[in-house]
Amino acid sequence: MAYRDSTAERTTITRNIGDLEEKTGNVYESIVILSKRANQINAELKEELTSKLEEFASSTDNLEEIFENREQIEVSRFYERLPKPGAMSMQEFEEDKIYWRKPDSETKS
Repeated sequence: MAYRDSTAERTTITRNIGDLEEKTGNVYESIVILSKRANQINAELKEELTSKLEEFASSTDNLEEIFENREQIEVSRFYERLPKPGAMSMQEFEEDKIYWRKPDSETKS
């Protein structure tokens, strides 16, 4: 997913708890779904950021390179300005873009 184009809120907003409960029938189940999706988004963003920052890594860093690497600072700032993974997962949940399923509850006889 293109997280760069996300229109999720960058600040905390108040949500109606009834809206969360509507889709699953249980507010706690909705929160678990949101948290699992937020963890997935966070892992993907971290992997992407790490791969971009590895481009700047060198085995012979001197003090000047550490403080003057503007490109690396810009990449880091870009990721800091993105909406938080929790906000992105909430937006996806509201727009019905998250797929979840309950495992079949089988009882052994």
